[in-house]
Amino acid sequence: MNKTTLAIILGGGQGSRLAPLTETRSKPAVPIAGKYRLVDIPISNCINSDIKRMFVLTQFNSASLNQHIKNTYHFSHFSTAFVDILAAEQTPDNPTWFQGTADAVRQCMLHFMNHDFDYALILSGDQLYQMDFNQMIKAHHDSGATITIATLPVNSKEAPEFGILKTDSENFITSFIEKPALSLLPEWTSEVSDEMKAEGKHYLASMGIYIFNRDLLVELMKNPNTKDFGKEIIPQSIGKEKILSYQYEGYWTDIGNIDSFFEANLGLTDDIPKFNLFDNSSKIYTRARVLPPSKITGVSSIDKSVIAEGCIINGTTIEHSVIGIRSRIGFGSTIINSYLMGNDYYQNIEEIRTNSMNNIINVGIGERCFINNTIVDKDCRIGNDVRLNGGKHLADTNTPLYTVKDGIIVVKKGAVLPDGFTV
Repeated sequence: MNKTTLAIILGGGQGSRLAPLTETRSKPAVPIAGKYRLVDIPISNCINSDIKRMFVLTQFNSASLNQHIKNTYHFSHFSTAFVDILAAEQTPDNPTWFQGTADAVRQCMLHFMNHDFDYALILSGDQLYQMDFNQMIKAHHDSGATITIATLPVNSKEAPEFGILKTDSENFITSFIEKPALSLLPEWTSEVSDEMKAEGKHYLASMGIYIFNRDLLVELMKNPNTKDFGKEIIPQSIGKEKILSYQYEGYWTDIGNIDSFFEANLGLTDDIPKFNLFDNSSKIYTRARVLPPSKITGVSSIDKSVIAEGCIINGTTIEHSVIGIRSRIGFGSTIINSYLMGNDYYQNIEEIRTNSMNNIINVGIGERCFINNTIVDKDCRIGNDVRLNGGKHLADTNTPLYTVKDGIIVVKKGAVLPDGFTV
């Protein structure tokens, strides 16, 4: 086990841009790929890098995240490995909530200092990527840096969305600009690989992944006026500290809004997905559930789709979709370009029959439904002949049952859509 490094995973703020998926859960607890949670990504990257001492910092809707981590990450009784949740707490010294990423780390420093470590690896809880942190730690150590930032080569279209860094010939960061205007970009090119140049990626964006030397982190956290790493601590440290740029050229996406979340999930259905769930060396870990295999009955057509375990699918058409655990889909329904998160439980046969006799809609998708460009959150009850046809023709809206953002319909967790319901 890597005994030099302590991982600190930031659970993010209120996650309002991911609403309504974050109305009842924190961002890291949002289900992804039909069976995982977002927080499983950074934790799995740490485990695969043999970093097994992790803290997850959170303050909003942390109950489901707490439960998931408690039920998932168990190490040997004789090991020092752990994944601990640190929720924001009021103390006599600190009566406030977390005010930013750096403030969250500052308020939890007491807990970190109970452990021996040389490096603090600071990660985001809402990004999708597969990365060997050992290579980044080695680069940090070998260069003599006091801070290392993981950077991603991006093109001129993407650059204005990021904090852009400029490096010297030895990959040390010399300057930083937050979300530069297009007109400024020619001054912000950095040296990248020939492959990245060929793709037009000449700019280095901060990925929000940092390594700090322990002593420096302790010193920086003494200043209560710095609240955020990206906006304050990193820019203020340039010129004062040796800050290394560690270039990463693999797949990475920031799950910041519904559009990026939707695109990341449907991207998993590609023949060769950019985020590879089938990579033996970069496994994604999650809660081990005792579920039966999925059952498909009737003449079903399924193409370019990911189907989790424990589903019951009856005579349907499924195209370019992700079907989550315990999903139930009725006869004659069509699911296209959609993500069904699935269900937390099964109804027994007697309950299903009783509900049907009393015109109560069962958990899952009913018969003859058409669902396109839609996210269906967990434990929804969708009746027969329901039509949800997302697309750019729909204006953004928010109702008690569903939300529309960027043409994507999001059916809220536990919503009940009656027979014939149409969006």
